[in-house]
This record gives sequence, structure tokens and C-alpha cells, in this order.
Amino acid sequence: MNNQTYDIIIIGGGPIGLACGLEAKAKGLSYVILEKGCLVNSLYHYPQNMTFFSTSERLEIGGIPFVSNNAKPTRNEALEYYRRVALSSPLNIHLFEEVSEVKSEWSKVNGQKNNFTIVTSKQSYQTKNIIIATGFYGLPYLLNVPGENLAKVTHYYQDPHFYAFQKVLVVGANNSAVDAALETWRKGATVTMVIRENEIGKRVKYWVRPDIVNRIEEGSIKAYFNSSVIEIKQDEVITQTPEGIKHIDNDWVVAATGYQPDLSFLEKMGIELSNDDIRKPTYNEETHETNVSGIYLAGVVCGGMNTHKLFIENSREHAVKIVENIKQYK
Repeated sequence: MNNQTYDIIIIGGGPIGLACGLEAKAKGLSYVILEKGCLVNSLYHYPQNMTFFSTSERLEIGGIPFVSNNAKPTRNEALEYYRRVALSSPLNIHLFEEVSEVKSEWSKVNGQKNNFTIVTSKQSYQTKNIIIATGFYGLPYLLNVPGENLAKVTHYYQDPHFYAFQKVLVVGANNSAVDAALETWRKGATVTMVIRENEIGKRVKYWVRPDIVNRIEEGSIKAYFNSSVIEIKQDEVITQTPEGIKHIDNDWVVAATGYQPDLSFLEKMGIELSNDDIRKPTYNEETHETNVSGIYLAGVVCGGMNTHKLFIENSREHAVKIVENIKQYK
């Protein structure tokens, strides 16, 4: 197993991880980006027809222009843009290489962490600085009901054509759920939504929300509000509704229940989390260095379970703050 040494190891090859790599390269620091999946893996798993909230210029990193056909770019345009960013720089990125362990060595002189060893599925690395930019798309919120492990259930909806002429049950009421419901319905699916709240989510894209509300009101898409799935079977889904138990004929379940950051990964490295429901990691807002000397956080992972306030457009600056701090003490 090789043991390479870098000034910075960046864990996560999404847009913010790429931004950190660009900044490290600009400052003359040696680095490598480690990504467990494909390039911008989270974006790859977005629905194929997804359109971003943000305009293209707000998704730019490293000062590299992002030109899209419309004001709000699509998933496919974003994939092409970030691929071009990684290629044109070029960035030192290792794909399909998952970090399995982070070991730290303590200096006997001053009690500070002196070095880190990062062990991956392929090799190991040495560094004095780690940037964690793992986002929050890796772990879906589970329904925790019998039958959730059936092959008919997915937490990652992508292509509506797959569900043509099928009975599809969508769990959730926010953007992913609404996109799945509308797109599969338009491909000829019979769509039922099961929604825990009493209405479609307030954060649903403003140009999409009226569409789903109208489809529900006219009866094209059946929606059970204030309801929850209690069991999934091969040919039906059993649901608790205000009117009682409903047995819904079903071929496929799209559980668009949202995602959460892998906070246990942070805890294993000694990063402290708040004791409330947010579980926000401890870090310096100016430098983004955590309570563990030499480990920094960038992007959505900074918010803990509060994943709705940090996006690409307001996390790009994290790369600059972090690399400036590392460069200063190098």
C-alpha cells in the first residue's frame, strides 16, 4: 500500500470539494481530492430532469464561467460544467476511492496533532490538514417500516420513463417528491402521494408548486395528507390516513424523504457536535477549523442536520477561508 504525503487531503468531490482543490492549487499547496463515487456524485444522483433554484453564475467555482441555456441550469448542464472545471484545471482527484479510516498522531512536544494518516479503499495518505466536504446526500432518511428493503423501493429517483404505466407511490412533499410525482404522472404512471404534513412543502420551487397543487386538486394525482406509510408489501402499500388504514395497490415506491450528513464520520475523528437536534459540528466560523487541530469543514456539512441553509452559492467562500488559514501556518 502506497503512503503519499500532501499538504491537504480533501474528502468529498462535490462542487465545494472541487472549489477547495482549486484554491489549494492556486495557493501552491499539494492536495488530493478523495471521492467515494463519481465526480460530483451527489449531483449525479439528482433526478435527470432537475432544474436548479439558483442561476448558473451562483453555481460557479474558481472563477470559471458557467454558461447554461436558460437562467436556471439543469442537472445535466451542472454535471458538464463541473466535469469541465475538473478537467481544465486539471484537478488532482481520485474517484471511487472511499475513506475508511482517519488516524491521528500526537506530538509529544506540544500535545498538538502532528500528522494524519488517511486510509482508503485503495491506499493510504499522510497530511497535516484535512478538509471534509462530504455534503449531506449520502444517507437517506429511512421510513423504518417493514418492507422498506424490497427491490421496489428507492430513495434515489432519477428517470421517469422507468415508471411509465406503473402504480407509483411517492413519499414526501418537497422538491424531490414533487418532481417524482409530476414527472412519472406525465409518463403515464398512476401516482399516489403520502405526505406527513397537511400541505405541499413551502420550499418547493415556486414555478412547480402550483402545478402539483392543481394536479392534486383536479384528482390527477391522489394525495393523502397527514398520513404515513406503515408497511410496504410486494403489491401494495399500507398507509395510515386521517380516514383510517388504506391499502394502496402499488408497483414502485419512491421514498423522497430527504437526506442527512454522515455525522458519525465526524465523531470518529473527534469532532464535537452540539447536543440539540441540529447536531452542528464545532468549528471556527472565520477559519472553518474544527475543535480537532488540522481538520476543517466546508459546505453543507457545517450545518449538521440543518441542511437547508448552506448551498453551493453560499459555501464557495469556505474554500478561500480554509486554504488561507492553512497557507498562513504552513
